[in-house]
Amino acid sequence: MTTKTQKAAAKLPLNTIMNGDCIEMMQSLPENSIDLIFADPPYNLQLKGELHRPDNSKVDAVDDAWDQFGSFSHYDRFTRDWLAAARRILKPDGAIWVIGSYHNVFRLGAELQNQGFWILNDVVWRKSNPMPNFRGKRLTNAHETLIWASKGEGAKYTFNYEALKALNEGVQMRSDWVLPICTGHERLKDENGDKAHPTQKPES
Repeated sequence: MTTKTQKAAAKLPLNTIMNGDCIEMMQSLPENSIDLIFADPPYNLQLKGELHRPDNSKVDAVDDAWDQFGSFSHYDRFTRDWLAAARRILKPDGAIWVIGSYHNVFRLGAELQNQGFWILNDVVWRKSNPMPNFRGKRLTNAHETLIWASKGEGAKYTFNYEALKALNEGVQMRSDWVLPICTGHERLKDENGDKAHPTQKPES
C-alpha cells in the first residue's frame, strides 16, 4: 500500500467507486470501517476451448484474463488474500455476501470458515432465464449460490426481517430467490456496444 493510495482513500466522498486491484483498494481503507461487503469474485471457470450453439454460433463466454488461474492452489491463494483484506476492513458487527457458481463457491465457503467468518445462510439464486447447456452433456446451470456471513460466531449483524417480509408479499423471506439474469436495457455496454462485463448481476 502506497502513501499516495492511503491519502486518496482518506479523502473519498460518499458513493465513490474505487477502480483497481481489489486487495490494494481494500488495504487503502481503514480497519473496521465497512458495514457490508458484497463480493462477486472470479468463478475460475477453467474453460477449455470455445463454446458454440447448435447453429455453430460462438457463445460469448467468460474468458477474460481476470478469470484465469494456473491451478486451484493459485485460486485458493487469491481467495485467501482478498478475504483477509475484506475481513480487516469489516466492522465487528458487519456482514459479507459472496456469490459464486459450482466452480468456486465451495472453495469460497471453506476459506470463509478458515478465516473465522460465521455462515448465517446460503441463498440459491434460481435464474428464471438461464443460459442453456449447449453441449447437452450436463444439466443446465440454472442457479448461483450466495453465502451470507458475519465476522465471527456470535457477532452481531443487521437483518431487516420486517422489510424483507414486506417485499415478499407479507411472507417470511426464503433462501431461494427466483430472479432473471441481467439482460436488455439493464446490461451495461462499452463504447463499442458490447457487454461491459460478462457476469453483470441484475439489480433485482
